[in-house]
Amino acid sequence: MPSDKSLPASRPEFDYGLASGKAESRFVPRFLQINKYLNRPVASLLVRAVFRTRVTANQLTWMSFLMGLGGAYCLFQGKTWLFLVGGGLAQLSSIVDCADGMLARARRQESRFGAYLDLVFDRVTEFFLLAGTAYGVYRATGRMGLLILGLVGGGLYFLDLTLYYLLKPYFGETGLGESAESRSWLMFLIFVFGAANRLDWGIYLLFGASTMILGGSLVRFFRAPKEG
Repeated sequence: MPSDKSLPASRPEFDYGLASGKAESRFVPRFLQINKYLNRPVASLLVRAVFRTRVTANQLTWMSFLMGLGGAYCLFQGKTWLFLVGGGLAQLSSIVDCADGMLARARRQESRFGAYLDLVFDRVTEFFLLAGTAYGVYRATGRMGLLILGLVGGGLYFLDLTLYYLLKPYFGETGLGESAESRSWLMFLIFVFGAANRLDWGIYLLFGASTMILGGSLVRFFRAPKEG
């Protein structure tokens, strides 16, 4: 068992992975980084609790994934009180999603498989949460327009992510996880709008923000120096 002096908390450069989780996001300004100011500080408490246990980073990834699916199921039901529960599970999933990488870094057990497992589960969770939100709002309001707008907004969200990762090699960018801030804001806003019973506002915001990001990505691509 490691001594207290061997734990990352006693070494500022680790800080349970906080210092290592500095991936910048083109989607979210630095002063609005919700991971830095909310998710990672809370996730560090979870990392501290499980550091000496047999809980692995990949197990935390699975926990985050199952929480996200549970949240999507609650949102899908279209009931006001379940909007709050579903949003809460989405936000908890986001916090645990930060903890898995922090735990891996703190233990020096990072792996390529773990990184990609996290990415794959993130995308699957986002799909079900967005689909569950759109259909849940439709069940609650009976407004077909909101269902269509929610599904289109979700499609645009994934189109933005696809273009982002597709264009990374073109711009010479490397690394994983740079879209984490936009994902964390997605989860947080599902929680906020779910708690306020105004997920319809969230659908409008998702559609508008995703459209703007898509436009920005296309402008960036066409304004970049052309390669032969």
